[in-house]
Amino acid sequence: MTLKINNLSKTYPNGVKALDNLNLEIKPGMFGLLGPNGAGKSTLMRTLATIQNPDEGNIIFEDTDILKNPMELRKILGYLPQEFGVYPKMSAVDLLDYLATLKGIASKQERNELIKQVLEITNLYEVRRKYVDGYSGGMKQRFGIAQLLLNNPKLIIVDEPTAGLDPAERNRFLNVLREIASSNIIIFSTHIVDDIKDLCNDMAIMNGGKILKKIKPSEATKEIENKIWTSNIGREKLDEMEQWFLVVSSKYNQDNSINIRVYADDQPSSNFALAKPNLEDVYFITLKTNLEN
Repeated sequence: MTLKINNLSKTYPNGVKALDNLNLEIKPGMFGLLGPNGAGKSTLMRTLATIQNPDEGNIIFEDTDILKNPMELRKILGYLPQEFGVYPKMSAVDLLDYLATLKGIASKQERNELIKQVLEITNLYEVRRKYVDGYSGGMKQRFGIAQLLLNNPKLIIVDEPTAGLDPAERNRFLNVLREIASSNIIIFSTHIVDDIKDLCNDMAIMNGGKILKKIKPSEATKEIENKIWTSNIGREKLDEMEQWFLVVSSKYNQDNSINIRVYADDQPSSNFALAKPNLEDVYFITLKTNLEN
């Protein structure tokens, strides 16, 4: 089972090129699509979900051209968009029953069994009689997973699902995704590096409608080992450092000095110490070097 995206392009009427001749191949497991806001991630997710069409290119899933045969994909697609709304004054059970009917599950007994199963997977069974519009943000996101599981999808797309969740809700939500990430393809779009690090066995970094880098998170830091250096500097020196070096990130210390991380083949100066690279370093280096080119 493979998802192949070939030469995909999309330009909006306002001139924004959201997808720029994008190519990508995704295999089963959890795939992280990492990029800043405005990178084109949501456009790609909506295109993969057959909600909108590209200007050029094709998408092949299990030998089916999904742009020419969108209904074939929708039968096996689970999609959780960035903004997921629910009907007011409907319980989780009633809303899932309605959605299961829309998905073509005619048997009431089959729907009941399936609804019980997805509510247990998403840890919502105890609150199944409560109105979904009264759920917390994290519970609504888990309900979003429950509804997309109703048709036993082979391709699952979740777009920025942890944005706005508190740490506890985020962890519960990610645990649900871990539980369902087996032989399916799950595409997890996010701008949060920790989501990728914690979840995904493969990933790509996207910006400007292009894939800048495709790599496994477990191997991502190998190419920058012994090339990340750290130092504490005064705020007034940050601009100077950014002119001379590739400053990967900067964070304030409690004494109002700034800790900077620099990417360089050799030690920038005696004030810098070698640091252990992390996935965030890889992300920012990829974005910054692409902008410079």
